[in-house]
Amino acid sequence: MDATVLGTGLNPDGTVEVPTMSQLDDVGWYDGSPAPGTLGPAVLLGHVTGRGRDGAFVALTRLRPGDRIQVRRFDGSVAQFAVTGSETVAKDAFPTERVYGDTSDPELRLVTCGGSYDAEQHSYPDNVIVYARLVV
Repeated sequence: MDATVLGTGLNPDGTVEVPTMSQLDDVGWYDGSPAPGTLGPAVLLGHVTGRGRDGAFVALTRLRPGDRIQVRRFDGSVAQFAVTGSETVAKDAFPTERVYGDTSDPELRLVTCGGSYDAEQHSYPDNVIVYARLVV
């Protein structure tokens, strides 16, 4: 995938902001988390689908340990991460501490929706989370 990274913050209700549905090809970096490549877990959020088409993170579930992820930093340098694992969790059991908690190294978290789409609720019941560590 190749996506533009946008800075995002919190919504008025305290939830983490994600790109809008008109920005399906973009990924949001939660600016309350460290910048990618700096100490701690940088959190990037994106859509899996929307408006009848694929979003930036549609292939997130295909990532496997050892796969590489490159993030172009705001200064133009590239931080390279290696996937260490992934999980799918119910949204009401989101592992906040594992995703946002302090780490001793630069790490990356990629978060999107997952599970079977609920057409009545217009949402997915789960989150897919990919964990990665800085390698370069």
